[in-house]
Amino acid sequence: MKTNVTVEYAGNQYEERTILSGIKDAWVAAGKKVKDIKELSVYIKPEEGAAYYVINDKESGKVAL
Repeated sequence: MKTNVTVEYAGNQYEERTILSGIKDAWVAAGKKVKDIKELSVYIKPEEGAAYYVINDKESGKVAL
């Protein structure tokens, strides 16, 4: 099944694929491999212009939307 998720808030649109790409980029920039991501939880806070994430129930971070 192909999906597309978009969050709209205060006249802005944030697409799922863009958010996930930013998280993967941050993970790789930290010296890790995308294939090592087994579980990913994402918390989108458009009022802060950020997406917070937790990877493998251990690593957490934040990326700008």
